[in-house]
Amino acid sequence: MTAAIQSRQDAIDFLYSRIDYERISASLSSSDFKLDRMRNLLARIGDPHLKTPVVHVAGTKGKGSTAGMIAAGLRAAGYQVGLFTSPHISIFEERVQIDGMPIGEKLLVELVTKLQSVTSQIDSEPGGLNPTFFELTTALAWLAFAESLVDVGVLEVGLGGRLDSTNLCQPLVTVITTISRDHTHILGSRIGEIAREKAGILKSGVPVISGVMVPAAKRVIRDMADRLGCELSQLHHDFDLAQSSAASASVFWADDRHGVLSIEGGVRHQLRNAATACAALQALRASGWRLSDAAIRSGIDRGRPECRLQLVSRDPLILIDAAHNWASAGALTQTLAAYPERKRVLVFSTSQDKDGCGLLRRLSPHFQSIVLTEFQSSPRATPVEELAASIRSVSTQAVHLRKKSGDAIQAARELCPRDGLICVAGSFFLAAEIRSEIQNPPLPGIPLPDDISAS
Repeated sequence: MTAAIQSRQDAIDFLYSRIDYERISASLSSSDFKLDRMRNLLARIGDPHLKTPVVHVAGTKGKGSTAGMIAAGLRAAGYQVGLFTSPHISIFEERVQIDGMPIGEKLLVELVTKLQSVTSQIDSEPGGLNPTFFELTTALAWLAFAESLVDVGVLEVGLGGRLDSTNLCQPLVTVITTISRDHTHILGSRIGEIAREKAGILKSGVPVISGVMVPAAKRVIRDMADRLGCELSQLHHDFDLAQSSAASASVFWADDRHGVLSIEGGVRHQLRNAATACAALQALRASGWRLSDAAIRSGIDRGRPECRLQLVSRDPLILIDAAHNWASAGALTQTLAAYPERKRVLVFSTSQDKDGCGLLRRLSPHFQSIVLTEFQSSPRATPVEELAASIRSVSTQAVHLRKKSGDAIQAARELCPRDGLICVAGSFFLAAEIRSEIQNPPLPGIPLPDDISAS
């Protein structure tokens, strides 16, 4: 018999006792992801996903940033907003937020107790519909939204789109930020295959905002939008950026239907996310939601994400960026490449389901020294010996191996001069561990120095 949930830790322990594809080290395929389990679970708890209108956000890169900006814009307009993202950076409750704050302990315990009861019933029945960690966490978010009577929820897709647990929602707007190669063993190795999985979140007649720029992916999204009768707004076609500085720009529409809106995105690649979020908020405004230009601008500024080009120390400069795929690694190198005078040290670890060799090939030319490590918070970490073998095939840089992330950041400090830069990249798990290792991190949203943020 499953132990009763009496505390926050009991609730989190129960959730993590389920199959967790974020942490499992075995190889996965699309057959591991089925919506039947999620439909069954939601039906047993009263279909809370039908009670809250949502904005649904997918993409290879930038979906968490974009979701956060959309949620912040809606909050700035006076709406009560739920936000569901993954993974968390510091504490589990960050995944489910109500009005910008992680879900409280009382509500967490109450809702997970309800999920535990339903899950116990399902587990005792034949059919193999046993809910996973992510399915339960998604259900938790929908229950929290319904219990808190939020006006609107913003849901970040966990993986892919078509078979993701969030894809049973009834969206007001769907958003696809970018498409590039990631999770190829599950989503496919070709851009068109990946695009079809991401575009699986499109719903008949629901407006679509796309920040996708790869031609093959754009064609897939356009074809699916046409088949479903969705109004499609595309970056560089229906809306665009006029960049005025490294960190600010104006968003404008090709038909001038929304005028021009000035925004700031923190760093260059975040401006594209900001423009996509802006377009999603404008689509909501066009359908009757009260959203002023000031609220949208405030949301773009307040919704900047953590652990994405986040400065956490100035002595020396330590920059954390959870760059874990080819596209996000490219965005990081674009930011850094303009300032070759700083000696740079990379602290790197990644998951076994990521292209570690490809990431190191892209990142290593921009650093003088590299420290390879393993994050301890997930069994999916690639062993440092494997990373070392990978980097020897693509780079001649000095490489140092440290099993623990705390030892890795200490080694990087010893290698880095006072006027140098340490960059932590490769995984959200690593980003969270390193951030917790650093004493007295600055408040979220601290601006980057000019010579780091420009590109």
